[in-house]
Amino acid sequence: MVVVGAGPAGLTAAAELTGAGFEVIVLEQDEHYVGGLARTVGHRGFRFDIGGHRFFSTNEEIVRWWHRRLPEDFLRVRRQSRILYQRRLYDYPLRAANTLRNLGLCSSTACVLSYLWARCCPTRPELTFEEWVTNRFGRRLFNIFFKTYTERVWGLPCSEISADWASQRIKGLSLKDVLLHALRGQRRDGVVIKTLLEEFQYPRLGPGMMWERTREDLEHGGVRIYMGRKVQEIRRDGGLVRSVRTHSRAEGAEDWPADAFIVSMPLREVVLGMRPRMSEAVEAAARALQYRDFITVALIVRGEQLFPDNWIYVHDPDVHVARVQNFNNWSRAMVPEAGVTCLGLEYFCTAGDALWERSDAALAELASREAVQIGLVPAGAVRDARVVRMEKAYPVYDRGYAERVQVIREALAGIENLQSVGRNGMHKYNNQDHSMLTGLLAARNLNLGAFNLWNVNTDAQYQEAGCGTGEGRARGSQRRGR
Repeated sequence: MVVVGAGPAGLTAAAELTGAGFEVIVLEQDEHYVGGLARTVGHRGFRFDIGGHRFFSTNEEIVRWWHRRLPEDFLRVRRQSRILYQRRLYDYPLRAANTLRNLGLCSSTACVLSYLWARCCPTRPELTFEEWVTNRFGRRLFNIFFKTYTERVWGLPCSEISADWASQRIKGLSLKDVLLHALRGQRRDGVVIKTLLEEFQYPRLGPGMMWERTREDLEHGGVRIYMGRKVQEIRRDGGLVRSVRTHSRAEGAEDWPADAFIVSMPLREVVLGMRPRMSEAVEAAARALQYRDFITVALIVRGEQLFPDNWIYVHDPDVHVARVQNFNNWSRAMVPEAGVTCLGLEYFCTAGDALWERSDAALAELASREAVQIGLVPAGAVRDARVVRMEKAYPVYDRGYAERVQVIREALAGIENLQSVGRNGMHKYNNQDHSMLTGLLAARNLNLGAFNLWNVNTDAQYQEAGCGTGEGRARGSQRRGR
């Protein structure tokens, strides 16, 4: 059994398969880190995340999985996040007094009137992110709190981003919900709105601690995890994959045969790596899938308690930075020295563009300058920096992406022993727990399960039922001792 990718989906699948008695090999592209985007990077004793990952799930099995792996290492973290707009900080979730004070009575009244107008005259059908948000918050609040940040993240106008992204990431949220939350708390009719969570769990040494421990447990159980292996070809014979071919700097080309394959590599690469090749229509759909790349610049800054937030969203057209993490406020154990703060400044870009191609030194200088410019860091306080680039961090929900994914899904359905899992493997903006669930269910499909992985969405445990639709198929593979 071959698992491609040692992120949350791949490692969860490998753990489930090992527990069921399968022989498992894991192939990971990165030479050093497991965890994918949920890794935690070390730098001279400091630890920082790539994007920051809250540990919250409505799926009790996933929560139990986390706590079995790290039974004594979870912290309960009080969430605080704010929006920086026109040099003022706005509480998020919204608090009426703070918003009124920052916007002023006239602007606040205009926002409410804009919201009422949108509710009376909504745009139908909702096809774009802009239409979805405007219908629920009004045009004025959309322009203030959504437009600039979202377009910086995705590199696209909001009119070209699918409404699917908003419905997944801020499902169930509107101005009315935010105001009700400000008055009575985070539940609505007994349902937790994830965007409004006020507390979450977090591993003492960051999310990478979870996946480093999982790697250790798997290797102690006999699983072989090969690092630095990038899959370049998926070799099939009709409706069965026979092997994958990888390349590494140390070993060159290697072939890995198996009876079944679970892959979390980007869906575009799955299709374009098929040998023999898939049809031109399927390849064209794959080539049209877009991804957004990501840079984190970790700054080690003199001084503590610079600001109380876990993260701050930056809505400022004069800087490139989109979000700032304060890792002291996630877990103090990630910062080994007193009197300093570790910040993560996040930049969204596309591999090969001007920002991506800047040297590490130039990016460190940019981040240091912008941290001072937006008022979060005193001048001259930055003493060290570390730059981390992540390709294909986010699948892009541009208009037409769903149709392209459907073309690919239909083509891959004819390959019996291949399952795509995780965020990039399904081109789906999954949270960590949902990626894990796709890996868990894919593994169970190899043990006579019949789960449709595509029914795991970003706000469901597994269609809130934990059962398949019948579209999955049982897939066999050799097990140890059988």
